[in-house]
Amino acid sequence: MKEKLFLVLLFKLYFYANINFKIMRYFILLAIIAFSPISLLAQEANSQIKFETEYIDYGSIEKGSTGLRVFIFENKGDAQLIITNVKSSCGCTIPKKPEAPIAPGKKGEIQISYDTNRLGVFRKTITVSTNDPTSPIIALKIGGTVLAKE
Repeated sequence: MKEKLFLVLLFKLYFYANINFKIMRYFILLAIIAFSPISLLAQEANSQIKFETEYIDYGSIEKGSTGLRVFIFENKGDAQLIITNVKSSCGCTIPKKPEAPIAPGKKGEIQISYDTNRLGVFRKTITVSTNDPTSPIIALKIGGTVLAKE
């Protein structure tokens, strides 16, 4: 930010300088040209999370069957992705997040375990917190119906 302010100031000085100050004008123009690449190189690296899907449909499942499902995501950014927190909307859904950071271009997963001993229709939300500046909080959803055993 300081480099941009400095460049703007130099740019204004260049155009407002008197014609008698040709040497000063050339010096300022040279400084603008010299410092321009600094602002281009100062771009910050960021992580970017992209889920394959943000909703998992369990469909109709039997009571007591496995409730484990997996949300797969990829770090599309150019910095390490950190999943800082994962929480569910109730105690019947237990999420498990990756402990290690996800490198750029790599995939990770969030495991969700739903208690299938509860009969009926269910819809739950899993809130994921990350260091992705464009998506710091993502809401994942699961849903389905648990049927009694026949």
